[in-house]
Amino acid sequence: MVQLSESKLDSLLARFEAIQSEMASGPEADVYVKLSREYADLEPVAQKVLELKSIRTELEGIDDLLQSGDAEMVELAELEKPDLEERLEALEGEVQVLLLPKDAADTKSAILEIRAGTGGDEAALFAGDLFRMYQRYAELHGWRVQVMSVSEGDVGGYKEIIASVAGAGVFARLKFESGVHRVQRVPETESGGRIHTSAATVAVLPEAEDIDIEILDQDIRIDTMRASGAGGQHVNTTDSAVRITHIPTGIVVISAEKSQHQNRAQAMKVLRSRLFDEERRRAQEERAADRRDQVGSGDRSERIRTYNFPQGRVSDHRINLTLYKLDKVLEGEGLEEFVDALILDHQTQLLLSENNEDA
Repeated sequence: MVQLSESKLDSLLARFEAIQSEMASGPEADVYVKLSREYADLEPVAQKVLELKSIRTELEGIDDLLQSGDAEMVELAELEKPDLEERLEALEGEVQVLLLPKDAADTKSAILEIRAGTGGDEAALFAGDLFRMYQRYAELHGWRVQVMSVSEGDVGGYKEIIASVAGAGVFARLKFESGVHRVQRVPETESGGRIHTSAATVAVLPEAEDIDIEILDQDIRIDTMRASGAGGQHVNTTDSAVRITHIPTGIVVISAEKSQHQNRAQAMKVLRSRLFDEERRRAQEERAADRRDQVGSGDRSERIRTYNFPQGRVSDHRINLTLYKLDKVLEGEGLEEFVDALILDHQTQLLLSENNEDA
């Protein structure tokens, strides 16, 4: 464990106290809101730092007792010291994690995009399985899922489905799901009983707000068109489909529900999130070009997980974790183990990187 910088801890507590003082002074509403957000971010770590300092003070007192020469006091001190040292070590670890650089998008809701990859009809069916897995996982966390755009597969599932997942901290828990998900199973459409390998691509984008990304009117082209092909029960009867093209980047977003007004709003929401995600990725690459960790890369061309039906196992290739509980994972409940392990691995990589820089 690398020793925490006392000056860094003191500066954090000083800022926390300054924020409390400013909020108590009755600032303007917009200033108060900004201070409240910073206070909420700092409060958990400030409380842990105060607890840590208290234990350090207790340990200094214990050391004084050990030097006192009073046999009874020395005995009591020797009994108390191991527990205090254990608590101190645990707290130092917690504070280190709380002090890690935070992804500003972690608190946001997310846009979930799932697309069938190689494997034809079976890939579309698997894309449907993945969407239901995330739906159930969202329900367990009390998040709200709203389908924004869908193109159905010929025999079920989805060629593509885009949905918003709204709730506190959605992106923080789903962001490591971006990548290629592979399935190995005997397809429902296969009579020969042979195991096929298919894939679907998942992209998780932080849901951007107007203040996060500005889209100029002259940078977009909006076309209204008749939708065609598989894509829902109304797709062949509406002229309200909207296609928005972001000219500078070439990003194209299509929404084909019944309401043209709703389509435009949803398409802009997805476009804003994609542009925001591009900006985040560019910034992350500039900051960490020489120490990018695999879990945090979010490379959507990277095969991240395999779902093997014959053996009932799911393997995440980034952290070498295999669980023999495929049914529970697809029901959403078992997915939590992967999410927790990926977050822990990411924090560990950040700690190692921070410690190497401090060394």
